[in-house]
Amino acid sequence: MTAVFPELPDFPWDSLADHTARARTHPGGVVDLSVGTPVDPVPKLIQDALGSVAAVSGYPTTHGIPALREAAVAALARRHGVAGLNPDAVLPTIGSKELVAWLPTLLGARGRTVVIPELAYPTYEVGARLAGASFVRSDGLTALGPETPAMVWLNSPSNPTGRVLPVAHLRKVVDWARERGTIVVSDECYLALGWDAEPVSLLHPDVCGGDVTGLLAVHSLSKSSSLAGYRAGFVTGDPALVAGLLEARKHAGMIVPLPVQHAMLAALSDDEHVAEQKARFGRRREVLRAALTAAGFTIEHSEAGLYLWSTRGESAWDTVSWLADLGILVAPGTFYGPAGDKHVRIALTATDERIESAAARLS
Repeated sequence: MTAVFPELPDFPWDSLADHTARARTHPGGVVDLSVGTPVDPVPKLIQDALGSVAAVSGYPTTHGIPALREAAVAALARRHGVAGLNPDAVLPTIGSKELVAWLPTLLGARGRTVVIPELAYPTYEVGARLAGASFVRSDGLTALGPETPAMVWLNSPSNPTGRVLPVAHLRKVVDWARERGTIVVSDECYLALGWDAEPVSLLHPDVCGGDVTGLLAVHSLSKSSSLAGYRAGFVTGDPALVAGLLEARKHAGMIVPLPVQHAMLAALSDDEHVAEQKARFGRRREVLRAALTAAGFTIEHSEAGLYLWSTRGESAWDTVSWLADLGILVAPGTFYGPAGDKHVRIALTATDERIESAAARLS
């Protein structure tokens, strides 16, 4: 018997292999700015929380411990002004990527259309394909005509561009979707990293009027708390949608390990380490931004998030190659859609020493 798998695009970063090999030959070593993986230590209070339940042998609950769900609601209110959420409408996830990939399937998008941003995290497309749905790249909903999509993905701050969607834009999407019965899902993994603009959650009262019906927000602790290795995220919003996701995930065994749940509780209950991590990224951003600008790059958007969306006015792959010769590895904009063909995404996720090294090479 032959298995039939969904037709998926090649994994983007595999295509960087030759450039990676060349960058590694640089006498000063490679400066890898191609991925958004944290490099800073996990804060001790989170490590301690992880180990505090290491001896517990029973199965964790899919819904998560009540204290974790309450901490998520409190953190969203405290950090981002999202008020009135019900802790029962919070569901921990095994990082955010698995949720992004499986959400169209779990929401029943098969045979329907999923709208993703013009420039988008590749997993939005993959999720639609896994679900047996079609996808449309569009930042303007009027271009969709009379069609009623199953769901619309938003991502503000954006990966890769760092663009922040204003409240008026978010509110317009909510109104448009509610007229059609379309679910809106906002990927808010970079919400805590505003630089030149302050990102606003889809669930903020200024956007949704305090009514979260038909709305979901996806959150990750990978960036704000350096927990990429823990696979720690959650989704919240419409209680009915979250309840449906909970039932499906119970059956599928999509459960966040109990030690990770306790680590998330600690991370969501403490704002100091989040501010410290943001300050680290901010310092690296200033060093790298100045060096890129001096080297002739134009930086567009990038008002929030972990990336500098940069161009030299040439093919993205030519820029990738030029930087690889300097021992600097970046991601071509084409990873995120055809509209990125003249841009590269440059991550802030390297140590201070590596960022300084990249800046010196650019000069």
